[in-house]
Amino acid sequence: MKVYQVGGSVRDELLGLPVQDRDWVVVGSDPQEMARLGYRPVGADFPVFLHPQTHEEYALARTERKTAPGYKGFAFHAAPDVTLEQDLARRDLTINAMARDERGNLVDPHGGEADLRAGLLRHVSPAFAEDPVRILRVARFAARFGFAVAPETMALMNRMVQAGEADALVPERVWQEVSRGLMEKSPSRMLAVLRECGALARVLPELDRSFSRPGVPERLAARLEHAAERGYGLAVRFALLVLDLPAHEAEALAARVNAPNECRSLAAVAIGERDLAEERTLDAQTALALLERADAFRRPERLARLVEVAECDALAPDAASFAPRRALARALEAARNVDAAAIAREFPADIPGALRRARLAAIASEQPATGH
Repeated sequence: MKVYQVGGSVRDELLGLPVQDRDWVVVGSDPQEMARLGYRPVGADFPVFLHPQTHEEYALARTERKTAPGYKGFAFHAAPDVTLEQDLARRDLTINAMARDERGNLVDPHGGEADLRAGLLRHVSPAFAEDPVRILRVARFAARFGFAVAPETMALMNRMVQAGEADALVPERVWQEVSRGLMEKSPSRMLAVLRECGALARVLPELDRSFSRPGVPERLAARLEHAAERGYGLAVRFALLVLDLPAHEAEALAARVNAPNECRSLAAVAIGERDLAEERTLDAQTALALLERADAFRRPERLARLVEVAECDALAPDAASFAPRRALARALEAARNVDAAAIAREFPADIPGALRRARLAAIASEQPATGH
């Protein structure tokens, strides 16, 4: 029985990046021996165990065989005679197909270390084509590391798309990979890779169609990079992703990939308030109307996210000096300082109207009307 550290943790150590989780492969063992040693089995598809002390994942070395279309059609074989090299050969990219033995020696049969130095994403073997999720993963890794995709790998992904493999991707997996890619340091690289291999038209067709309009890819890339530099969250980045789409197309895209409600609702509001990015000043009437449409009195956090979307749309050089941010913050504070209970007592026959007039007056006192 031999144990090897494998996969992403080896890659990240070589890149000098912090390692969050370590995965391990066990060669020359079986489930019975793992159980005797105190490892706890998890997973139904193949033998994976949790270490009794560290709780890190230890998987028995295995091979795979494609049995049906899509990403679930696989048969796994895990046995004591499966070698480390056979296990590494089933992995997606060379940079993920490296291991370290118990002495720390690097095992790199597919040239992953050289590809790391070259900044290259290259598939390990033709078996890459058996799993369409790997197309999304390559795009996500491009967004994370800024690496180029090897020409032969791009050509293989294009053939996979043409063969209909991308059509087998279920919404949950598409959203899982796309959302993770949006949160990487260069989200636009993910979109560029997906579009180049043809997968964007299959998984996010509304977005792909919008890319044919002049300037849209460049504007979207700039907005997403702006959000990444600022460290803004997923809902903001998703809203920026669909900001150039008509509202009904953005909703169709969000529904198809089962995007969370937080992402959907912010995207809908941001598309409806697209002019916010161009505002220089907000008079009291405009500010209050926007606060109401954004449901800012009940959900002030969504207003903050909306302003972040507008800031990225405007490519504002300094978040703190973005004029609508300051104006809306002052307007919301002034409006929330209105004593709603006192208004209700004084104007019981017209509480909503009186409250709105009082809020408008409060905003105007802090932010006099100056036009747009």
